[in-house]
Amino acid sequence: MHLDTEQHKVPVWDLFVRVFHWSLVASFATAYFSTEHIDWVHKGAGYLALVLIAARCVWGFTAPSPHARFANFVPTPARLWTYLRLLIRGREPRHLGHNPAGAVMILYLLVAVVVIGVTGHLMTTDAFWGDELVETLHVTTVDITLIAVIVHVGANLYESARHRENMFKAMVTGDKNAPDAAHQASSDDPDSLLEGWPDTMPSEPAPLHPLQTSQHARTKVH
Repeated sequence: MHLDTEQHKVPVWDLFVRVFHWSLVASFATAYFSTEHIDWVHKGAGYLALVLIAARCVWGFTAPSPHARFANFVPTPARLWTYLRLLIRGREPRHLGHNPAGAVMILYLLVAVVVIGVTGHLMTTDAFWGDELVETLHVTTVDITLIAVIVHVGANLYESARHRENMFKAMVTGDKNAPDAAHQASSDDPDSLLEGWPDTMPSEPAPLHPLQTSQHARTKVH
């Protein structure tokens, strides 16, 4: 399956977002795999992650690129629920930037890394050295975040296949496929809450199972 079609490309992820993304991946992985010996490598990776999060928060409010700004991708509860409902039906719209579910995942990862970094720092201080509550919060958040990262990767694999676009490559090049006029949403699309949202694009319906295809054809005939 070719994930990248012969479509025109449009810039989506700016250089800052791409550098931030892969730097955070590297710092989290470095910190995670250096837990056996809590030395300057582990601590340095943790502090770097906190610096990266702080910079990303500033960029989220000041970035010239619309796809990098929080205001353009953080969903309301109603938009999130609508997207999840359409996702279950295989009718979710394509988003040039983060879709609502992906946006919630991004927000969780930002908050989780802050919790991990802050609790990790507290464990090095005299006041919280050996504090079981802080240590438990630190370790538990790391474990949950690792699961979230796996889900995040899986979701990107799904979206890559669903919309025929390599999401991982897009985070390297910054470019994604331009909107395709042939993939217009149907007039009875219930996704009214997502219309007009900056990152929302019509998507091609998910491929139907052969049995579903025949049933769908009979319905259209009637």
